[in-house]
Amino acid sequence: MNGPRITAIPSTPPIRSRAVSLSRTTRLIAGTATALAVLTACGGGGDATADQQDGPVTLTFWGWAKGSKDVVDAFNASHTDIKVTFEEIPSGNAGGYAKISNAVKAGNAPDLVSVEYPSLPEFVSSGALQDIGDVFTEADRAKLLPQAVELTTLGGKTWAVPFDAAPQAFYYRKDLFEKHKIQVPTTWAAFQKAAEQVKKADAKARIATFFPDDPTTFEAMVWQAGAQWFKAEDDTWKIDTTDAATTRVTAYWQGLLDADLVHKNASFSPEWTGSLKNGTTYGYLGASWGAGVLKGTLPEQSGKWAVAPVPSWDGKPASGMLGGSTFAVTKDSRHKAAAVEFAKWMATTEEGVRARIASGTSSAFPAATALRPAARNAFDAGYYGGQDIYALFEAAGASIGKNWAWGPTTGTTNTTVKDRFGAVAAGGPTLADAVKAGHDATVAELTRRGLKVEG
Repeated sequence: MNGPRITAIPSTPPIRSRAVSLSRTTRLIAGTATALAVLTACGGGGDATADQQDGPVTLTFWGWAKGSKDVVDAFNASHTDIKVTFEEIPSGNAGGYAKISNAVKAGNAPDLVSVEYPSLPEFVSSGALQDIGDVFTEADRAKLLPQAVELTTLGGKTWAVPFDAAPQAFYYRKDLFEKHKIQVPTTWAAFQKAAEQVKKADAKARIATFFPDDPTTFEAMVWQAGAQWFKAEDDTWKIDTTDAATTRVTAYWQGLLDADLVHKNASFSPEWTGSLKNGTTYGYLGASWGAGVLKGTLPEQSGKWAVAPVPSWDGKPASGMLGGSTFAVTKDSRHKAAAVEFAKWMATTEEGVRARIASGTSSAFPAATALRPAARNAFDAGYYGGQDIYALFEAAGASIGKNWAWGPTTGTTNTTVKDRFGAVAAGGPTLADAVKAGHDATVAELTRRGLKVEG
């Protein structure tokens, strides 16, 4: 039978081996697998592989992550049996996912695509991807961050090669913090105090920005706080966005907005970039990949930025995951084995990681734990005053919460929340209203797809 129709797959900007003992995360994913089995049985996951041919296999790869072209060029220069044609597409929420979805529907999708963890279940549920478990083995998965493996294992099948983890981090203008004698906050209470100090020091300046167009930054915050929006038990999805952790984060950020302690610019917009350039934004609540973004966007500010752990509620290490990407084989590709071989080269070899990070635009934090020294060595940390930012990412990665899972309708959830966040930024409803609207839209979409849902 045909899979459920995929209506919209917005992105997030920009993650355990099955051999481990049953942790809370493993039990959660086992439940998720049961619920997703209902979806994956309805189409998709077909094997269109036909790698045997005379001459090299030619693959097409669509993506947008920094350094992708450099990686493809390096692969093509070192391989004769597989040749990769790369097309840079807009990031997922800027049109990339819609382009991929339309190509799948038209039957002319590329062999390999970038898909971020939050959107993977929706692509799987639409039947857009192939199960790659026969060519991406247990030995391959054992090399990777356990959370990454679990987020790509759905319905008991393997749907993508994890590339990077994306633990949260706080980037801040070290020179401005020192000038105004502002301590780098380690708790969210201290972050609010620091925000008040920034505004007092410069009436036009703010400590950071609330991105009304990017619900995934907010979701990383609630993930960090211990929330669990999506949970699958047997064949039922349980949706809960009214838990204590979500309520706490929602009220906190509503308070910052009400007190005008943060900017309200769209992520990576000219307004946001301009405020960084002119020094009226002192910090950026981002993820590991943000180090490369700042370095590439603001080269003239080299030496002025530093990186700190994201504040937590009790001052102890805690992180959600903000984005993070995978490589998935589309359902009609006839070169699954070759596509996975290329994806593995990008994600699990020193050559692949070095080629991406040496481009100077990427600070990817590999899901392959053994490759982090190579990533550290490839990244020129001079921009951050020689700070060992990968040591910070390592600690943050180890603190990623293990309760979170993404549901099969993330596109619906995030599109609704994004629309309401925009209204909040314009002085309309509250963040709590936006979260409730996302909850209601999610329940409605799951019900429309014929799935059991509570919440």
